[in-house]
Amino acid sequence: MKLNPSKIVDCTIRDGGLVNNWDFSVEFVQDLYKGLNEAGIEYMEIGYKNSPKLLKGAEAAGPWRFLDDDFLRTVIPQKGTTKLSALVDIGRVAEEDILPREESMLDLIRVACYIKDVDKALQLVQTFHDRGYETTINIMALSNVMENELLEAFELINESVVDVVYIVDSYGSLDYKDMLYLVDKFKTNLPNKRLGVHTHNNMQMAFSNTLVAAEHGVELLDASVYGMGRAAGNCPTELLVTHLKNTKYTLRPVLEIIDKHMIPLREKEEWGYIIPYMITGSLDEHPRSAMALRASDDKDNSVDFYDKLTTPEVSFDSSKGTK
Repeated sequence: MKLNPSKIVDCTIRDGGLVNNWDFSVEFVQDLYKGLNEAGIEYMEIGYKNSPKLLKGAEAAGPWRFLDDDFLRTVIPQKGTTKLSALVDIGRVAEEDILPREESMLDLIRVACYIKDVDKALQLVQTFHDRGYETTINIMALSNVMENELLEAFELINESVVDVVYIVDSYGSLDYKDMLYLVDKFKTNLPNKRLGVHTHNNMQMAFSNTLVAAEHGVELLDASVYGMGRAAGNCPTELLVTHLKNTKYTLRPVLEIIDKHMIPLREKEEWGYIIPYMITGSLDEHPRSAMALRASDDKDNSVDFYDKLTTPEVSFDSSKGTK
């Protein structure tokens, strides 16, 4: 069987926004889009398309948290070859806020959900499909999903119009054997669907897991420049650009983005492989407790953090770090 060529979906603004509350300047986003075009990247996920009226604290977030098409037209008056993507969450997007594709700057809309909400996600997918968009469903936290739940979800997905189904390593806890197992299971049970992968770097395996997925026929590969993303971050775009076979990517424009924007930003914001994130990844847990630790005065007390997470008798309040 001929494999579809790999395509990179750069998530720097959307997933990276979880680090800095989407506080990216217009110049940052314009330079990123220009650089990704020059590098030959196929998709740029420019933010969330959630609706501010459905989320608390919306006024404190940057504009990339609630993408407005009129605003996007001022940011990117002339689109290049790189398509624009946005992600929505179940219950956080109002259908009336989604224009038909021919009136929108967006090409791809991805719907993120947990396994229990696959049916709701597919209802949204149908709406976006009917309005002309490319679509994906991103099932989060797969490492915590039971076999029977996954098989039931596959039945619904097979009957749906969704274009791409994502394997998502939300906790950065999977290794290459896990990835091989999931790719095989998704391919076997979803023979007519294209696949994507989204990895996190808690265990320093985001890059290798993405390569394993690509080598076994997964087409859409999520990444972010300099690995910027929630907590331990994502697979670095620059590594995929240098390493993917049979592609025509160019590294220099990505390095220019890193030099101009990512290095200074990394001095102000923290993301990437850090021991508390490794600990939550090794325990197959959401990194929220590690994020709370890193925001506390006790941020480098990894032993105490580990002891609390691995002692069943001790409760852990993630809103207060380890105190």
